[in-house]
Amino acid sequence: MSAAAGSRPDYSLNRARRSRELEELAAGGPGAHVDVLVVGLGVTGAGAALDAASRGLSVAAVDAHDLAFGTSRWSSKLVHGGLRYLATGDVGVAHESAVERGTLMERTAPHLVRAQSFVMPLTALTSHRNAALVRAGLRAGDVLRLSARTGRATLPAPRRLSAVETLAAAPGLRRQSLRGGLLSWDGQLADDARLVTAIARTAAGHGARVLTRTRALSLTGGEALLRDELTGQEFRIRARTVINATGVWAAELTEGIRLRPSRGTHLVLRAESLGGLRTGLHIPVPGETNRFVLVMPQDDGRVYVGLTDEPVDGPLPDVPEAPESDIGFLLDILGSVLDVPVRREDVVGAFAGLRPLLETEHTARTADISRRHAVLTSSEGVVTVVGGKLTTYRRMAQDAVDAALTAGRLDAPAPCRTSRIPLVGAAPRPALATLAAPRRLLDRYGTEATAVQALADTDPRLGEPVADGVRTTRAELLWAVRHEGALDESDLLDRRTRVGLVPEDRAAATAAAREALATLADRV
Repeated sequence: MSAAAGSRPDYSLNRARRSRELEELAAGGPGAHVDVLVVGLGVTGAGAALDAASRGLSVAAVDAHDLAFGTSRWSSKLVHGGLRYLATGDVGVAHESAVERGTLMERTAPHLVRAQSFVMPLTALTSHRNAALVRAGLRAGDVLRLSARTGRATLPAPRRLSAVETLAAAPGLRRQSLRGGLLSWDGQLADDARLVTAIARTAAGHGARVLTRTRALSLTGGEALLRDELTGQEFRIRARTVINATGVWAAELTEGIRLRPSRGTHLVLRAESLGGLRTGLHIPVPGETNRFVLVMPQDDGRVYVGLTDEPVDGPLPDVPEAPESDIGFLLDILGSVLDVPVRREDVVGAFAGLRPLLETEHTARTADISRRHAVLTSSEGVVTVVGGKLTTYRRMAQDAVDAALTAGRLDAPAPCRTSRIPLVGAAPRPALATLAAPRRLLDRYGTEATAVQALADTDPRLGEPVADGVRTTRAELLWAVRHEGALDESDLLDRRTRVGLVPEDRAAATAAAREALATLADRV
């Protein structure tokens, strides 16, 4: 059930709440019956839980692992406006992406998504014809922004840069043959996993039971066999309708789903490796008309470089690895525009994610498969949502819940309203700037940054970084345990924070993570 009218929503997720809500489900009786069961707590599953709960339905949302454990934490951390889809003629997906980007940046998550500039350097490798095509595409993308009613103050206009301006933005570029650059803007997430956490906590605030480490062993349209992965206890719950939002693993729970996963790999570099980069970069992939390698500066002193698009065959791993072939490809493309190429030893981390692309006929490459999402209902009434991309998660969730209501012959007390529901911590950036908290915390926690800072102020040690050269503080780990559902070291270092993207930093921060978890154990 949704939070009672007039009551203060409880957005906190923690071990105690998880145990209490699992006991209610496992005990049977009325507490074990829900309107909607969502399986999978990536961005789409969390979005579906929020959508259903905010319509006034009772919801349980489960995941065998953690929030954002799968694909949702391995993205480019961008909220795209759909420019690539315009180039392939997929106007519907392009417009949908632009609309959802505006929704995130201006209404639901302005604290987590900001405008990021990108420069495409114009070098001898980019013909005048291709440069003209890209420039036309950028203008079309700005028309998309206008059609989506996203304000110019949110996303500035694209324009041509001189060679001098291009070098000022990216001093590490090769000067020889550089004739300028093309400047554009898109949305950038502070952290994709934090977006999922915010969605899941907002769903919890609307009354959804959000249960990690809870595996769905089998599904039908009205029942599921679940297992608590911490205790091994198995139990059944009844649901009037079921949504399978497990992404690339969807076929393991529902028959008839045909996916063609693709791997997207990113590199993690230290900012100093790129010589004072002040903007993101779009680097054309030779021989391709609408593929680019993206260089994306982060606020933590790191830079992400990605991404690849390679088909994946065979068994799907829980945590994909970035192969050396992908790393070499990205370094080669990056080196094509730099004065001093980045070396393999400069790569301090790498990560890979699997896209849940729906298999289509007559498409040889995964790069050519449409990113349009699909909502499929099985003969047993289980609704599966696949395809799509992070930017359009809200619309995917809305469509999945609509289909689930139809499959379960269920009427919701209220219509979908997630395009107007601010996620926990949301506030306009001018309002956030008035809060007494560091900018880095404001970008990650929004209005809750003051509470995180207040926690750090209670003990000087909590204000300390978790490791040398890492900006994450001990207070952030403690906050994640108390309010964000973190249950172990991996939850803390690999998802609530992204310390773990650099193995060396992860090893150095492990002791601090254990201490945060032990502190909660002492409280309980």
